[in-house]
Amino acid sequence: MSFLPSTRLLWLVFAVTVLAIPAGPVLELAPVWMLALAAVVLAALVDLALSLRGAKMPAVSAPEVVRFAKDRPGVIPLRFENPGKGAMRIRFALGLPAIFKAARPEALVNLPAGAEHAQIEWECAPSRRGRFGGVLACCEAGSRFGLWRLRARTPLACELRVYPNLFSERRQFAAIFLNRGQFGAKLQRTVGRGREFEKLREYLPGDGFDEIHWKATAKRGYPVTKVFQAERTQEIYVVIDMSRLSGRLVTHEGVTQTVLERYLTAALVLLLAAQKQGDRFGVIAYDDRVRVSLRAGNGAGHYAACREALHALQPAEVTPDMAEVTRHLRMQLRRRALLFFLTDLSDPVLAEDFARHAPLLARQHLMLVSQLRGEGVARLFTGAEVAAGREGSDGDLYAKLAGHMRWDEMRLLIRTLKQQGITAAVLEDETFAANLVTQYLQVKRRQAL
Repeated sequence: MSFLPSTRLLWLVFAVTVLAIPAGPVLELAPVWMLALAAVVLAALVDLALSLRGAKMPAVSAPEVVRFAKDRPGVIPLRFENPGKGAMRIRFALGLPAIFKAARPEALVNLPAGAEHAQIEWECAPSRRGRFGGVLACCEAGSRFGLWRLRARTPLACELRVYPNLFSERRQFAAIFLNRGQFGAKLQRTVGRGREFEKLREYLPGDGFDEIHWKATAKRGYPVTKVFQAERTQEIYVVIDMSRLSGRLVTHEGVTQTVLERYLTAALVLLLAAQKQGDRFGVIAYDDRVRVSLRAGNGAGHYAACREALHALQPAEVTPDMAEVTRHLRMQLRRRALLFFLTDLSDPVLAEDFARHAPLLARQHLMLVSQLRGEGVARLFTGAEVAAGREGSDGDLYAKLAGHMRWDEMRLLIRTLKQQGITAAVLEDETFAANLVTQYLQVKRRQAL
């Protein structure tokens, strides 16, 4: 506990100093000035001794974990314990990491006589995602005579977790997340081309030869066709590239953030859609090796586990190892699944490495590869025209040509992956998450998995 003089004590010292001015030439006033100074010093020392001996600052506590959404205000609930049950008025401030912006710098907390505790909510908004600690509770109270201000600083065992902000993304397709009841309707299993056997029936014109049950046909003496259940519960995995290219900056809704930030936001929105559809979902994140691997599950609890596994990830400074990722996925995923790869293939070396190893996964799983369109990557003669004769027009022209070359390289890569059974797409930043959900629903509708 530390202490410093209060405004009252400073005013008393100032008054004694003013009294000392006429005491200089008039010697008769010197004893009065010295007596006043001694009285002030004695009162200050007695007040300080009594206050330090009996001072008991309220114990401040906070929850062990407080959750926030990036760039959105939230509150930290605080509890003040008053063991002495005496009336107390304290000046309080909460020390937070630099990325948190508090709604107010300090607050006055009143503990009435007889009250054992008091509660307040400290409002703040984080500007970056991750896990943060180092929260300090700073309290200041007056001494018994009001001549000193007593201060105490206590670290709180509180972890602040900041998650990606999904609110702006969910506005684009809010209907997916609405639970709309249908009166008089009942759930019914759909019969279609799935993988689970449903029943046998007589052959009908148009049935394929691969659908004929040959043993039952031989036994009954007429063609018999197999019918399968539509695949309702599928496994969805979002595979996130958090290597060096994921640190590239993009601007979304006026806010500059990394590509990885957009990947994580889109991944969580996609997992929400999978949860609403009743599918099993999991997440995998990698750089030069697999950093996060969460097997497919379902329900709100599993979604919370996926969010906890992803929210603290940061871009790495290493090159991705696609061979290691392929080995891990082939060993861990035995059942056919839908793999959403969120990666950046603008580097020709990384694109070549991806195209070499991805076909091994495509033999067993359905792969969809999505990446954000880089700045300036566009087909020639699209976008704003370059004004001839304008200063810097030559540089703009060369930038257009470079963007066209990068666009052509990406088009060839998409064509190469398509020949290997892999669907790749370059998506716009504004609709990145919405396009992922659209691709997922199209796969469900076509029963492509």
